[in-house]
Amino acid sequence: MDPETPPAGQTYRIGAVARLTGIPPDTLRVWERRYAVVTPFRSEAGTRLYGADDLARLTLIKRLVDNGDAISHVAQLSLVDLRERVRGLGARPLDPEPSVPCRVGVLGARLPAMLTLATSVGPAAAAEPMAGAVEFVGVFEDEARFRQEAAGLKLDLLLLECPSIHPDQVQRITDLLACSRAARAVVIYEFASRAVLERLRTLRVSARRAPADVAEVRRWCATAHRAHAAPEAAELLDDMDLSGPLPRRRYDTAALARIAAASPTVRCECPHHLVQLVSSLVAFENYSQECEHRNADDAALHAFLHAASAHARATMEAALARVIDAEGIEI
Repeated sequence: MDPETPPAGQTYRIGAVARLTGIPPDTLRVWERRYAVVTPFRSEAGTRLYGADDLARLTLIKRLVDNGDAISHVAQLSLVDLRERVRGLGARPLDPEPSVPCRVGVLGARLPAMLTLATSVGPAAAAEPMAGAVEFVGVFEDEARFRQEAAGLKLDLLLLECPSIHPDQVQRITDLLACSRAARAVVIYEFASRAVLERLRTLRVSARRAPADVAEVRRWCATAHRAHAAPEAAELLDDMDLSGPLPRRRYDTAALARIAAASPTVRCECPHHLVQLVSSLVAFENYSQECEHRNADDAALHAFLHAASAHARATMEAALARVIDAEGIEI
């Protein structure tokens, strides 16, 4: 943030930032002075004012530091890089190791050599079970050979090495995933645009930035494999991004009333119940936004509640849209 320009939108004092991020005010001041983690705007009275981007950065940095990263190592990372690094954490305590390990197939130019070197006993050992929940059952440098043999390996996960990912390479990645018959893929990359990374996330592909050692690769694979399970509530909250725009309403009050009054083609009350849920979330969304201005001490908390309710409302609106389409309801 430019310290000479006040941040747009909601601003937070240092006490509110400390409560939301868990970073003590004294620690935050030290991080600013020594590492320039953020540069808050100063009011005429000298008060630090933090914007939404500052809050997002500090939340991510706190999580990384709590998981062992040095503050000097992560302080200057961009917001995009911080998010990518947090996604690869596997920060929660690992679940008990499953009795059947995750079967991983590997394709790349350098990964096979790295895995072989780590085992220290020859190429075949790269396919032997390693300690933990990950088993590398097929390691390939040649793509043609991979395409011939991968389907017979009964893979749970595909691990790809792709130094740079351009938009026209996304199709190749998804083709390799389909060829492997694995449920998900992890791609280790060095350069890629944010748009490409977001696209991959929607295609059952987790992107992780190089470099990485074998232990980190194993952890990424285990984390991606566990992604089939429902995410914990705490993880959902950690992913809440106050710096981005909030989703707009899909249905106004009049449209919701028309949907609720429509007669469904099947004998259930799902459209009516969904309308009630969306209406309640809209009401709470407005309520929390008003609280931001009425209670300055807790403005940061209410800003978070406002964002959380907006995202929840958008999710239920998407569910309602699917029901409307299935029922043929005219709005």
